[in-house]
Amino acid sequence: MTSLIPAPSSVDSPGGRVFVLDEETEIEAGPGAGEVARWLRTTVGAATGLPLEPYASGGSRIRLQIAPPHADELGPEAYRLTVDEHGVVIDGASREGLFHGAQTFRQLLGPAAFRRAPITSGRVWEVPPVTIHDAPRFRWRGLMLDVSRHFMPKDGVLRYLDLMAAHKLNVLHFHLTDDQGWRIEIKRYPRLTEVGSWRARTKFGHGASPLWEEKPHGGFYTQDDIREIVAYAAERHITVVPEIDVPGHSQAAIAAYPELGNTDVIDTTSLSVWDSWGISLNVLAPTDNTLRFYEGVFEELLELFPSEFIHIGGDECAKEQWRESPSVQARIRELGLADEDELQSWFIRHFDTWLTARGRRLIGWDEILEGGLAEGAAVSSWRGYEGGIAAARSGHDVVMCPEQYVYLDHRQDAGEDEPVPIGYVRTLEDVYRFEPVPPQLTPAEAAHVLGTQANVWTEVMEDHARVDYQTFPRLAAFAEVAWSALPAPAERDLADFERRMAAHYPRLDALGVGYRPPTGPLPWQKRPGVLGRPIDGTPPNR
Repeated sequence: MTSLIPAPSSVDSPGGRVFVLDEETEIEAGPGAGEVARWLRTTVGAATGLPLEPYASGGSRIRLQIAPPHADELGPEAYRLTVDEHGVVIDGASREGLFHGAQTFRQLLGPAAFRRAPITSGRVWEVPPVTIHDAPRFRWRGLMLDVSRHFMPKDGVLRYLDLMAAHKLNVLHFHLTDDQGWRIEIKRYPRLTEVGSWRARTKFGHGASPLWEEKPHGGFYTQDDIREIVAYAAERHITVVPEIDVPGHSQAAIAAYPELGNTDVIDTTSLSVWDSWGISLNVLAPTDNTLRFYEGVFEELLELFPSEFIHIGGDECAKEQWRESPSVQARIRELGLADEDELQSWFIRHFDTWLTARGRRLIGWDEILEGGLAEGAAVSSWRGYEGGIAAARSGHDVVMCPEQYVYLDHRQDAGEDEPVPIGYVRTLEDVYRFEPVPPQLTPAEAAHVLGTQANVWTEVMEDHARVDYQTFPRLAAFAEVAWSALPAPAERDLADFERRMAAHYPRLDALGVGYRPPTGPLPWQKRPGVLGRPIDGTPPNR
């Protein structure tokens, strides 16, 4: 019985003599398989201390090959892994499938295979005979990482790409801008990072907390950093989807370039990068100058990110300043729009058209449905299922990420020791029983559900240890939901998942992940006296 996470489509364990990975084992890489062979040498080779040389001697081997007969019938990311006493064969329907098969092989070797160097000499690396057939349920298996509220240095992002790959996740939604910080270099607008990438102090805890961290916080990624992140992700078959949030969540940009704001309502030159949490009332002015400015931003963005989708946010845009602004009201009349909701839709539709003309697709949070859905846009459904249902029924693609299931900043337990408790209690079991496809959808409508995504908002995660604690182990449960063909939520075998998690925790230990233990937070993971925003009861299943 294997303890793989996520669970594969089928596992056949015939019994017999084990395969031994040793000094004589070599890698035979077929056409197109060289990248996976290099990955095995740099990871499994480093952990075992074995050379895993290219195949030459005729001894035991790991054979890597792409698109053997019938391997593509399960989809482009499918693979078949076969182990017997003579060696290992990984057949991938594509490079992606082959890479996923290599990740499964690493799990079969045990937790020590996830370390960066051997921890014992003379260890015998054994794998029992097994045949695994596997393929993912969804094409979009995502993690959203908010690096605006608290900046994550580049090495931390690369680390999370490795953690994603180990769980067969394949989309990093990179939340790069918000009221609290602008995190990407834009060469034509240097003040975005000179001014917009740092704040003078930071609220410690939820917005109601009286505590402050009285020191500057900031950071940004140079364009070369971004190129490195995108290339590193591509080697692991992960697509990086950047998010530049418009027209709300833009105070950092307005602080850097005050003309972007509603200058006839407030003195935008007095604004600074926001140091607290919540929804800022300072939003972009819907002027031609603002449109040209952000077209310039997106032009540089498209040169850095080859992704099909570009995320433009579109969420939580406060309309107060638009209602008060004479120039915005004149703009609404000029465009023949009914109200501020239609103005936001016009703003989003402009960039939908702009991106489409350049061969890209716009995706935004489900608020882009307000005032009319932008043609051709896809939706990240976060305020429950309703936005995703409406979008799918209108023929638009959807990524399901409802906050009541997969917002990993929400607390994991109701206990008083839970650090900075936010939102509803969402346990490992709750995430494991999440179903991305609403039963209300017909098969044709459900085909518009591209997949699902877990979101990590970092207002109360001041460092990588807090991010680890909130993200794991629930990301392992989410990865299984996104990858595996699970039964209906009530019928899922939680006991079997927990059995496999017992084997997975040592893998996370080897990777240095500071996850929440099943028994509760460790002493250094607690944040006594730091206020959160817990919500009691069961979240609405809307």
